Amino acid sequence: MIVVTKLSGRAVVVNAELIKLIEATPDTLITLVSGDHFMVTESVEEVVERAVEYARRIRNFQVA
Repeated sequence: MIVVTKLSGRAVVVNAELIKLIEATPDTLITLVSGDHFMVTESVEEVVERAVEYARRIRNFQVA
């Protein structure tokens, strides 16, 4: 799970494994596999970084 901030300023927790698409529109739009979507204040790069870090923690990858 990753924490992102909606444009309203409200923090939400998203299951990173359910993210289908992240796009800059110019705000960052996250689309889930369910088809639900929402805009967040974080950049595309920030969301991707959080999702990758989440995957590493879950899969216990070690960065050398």
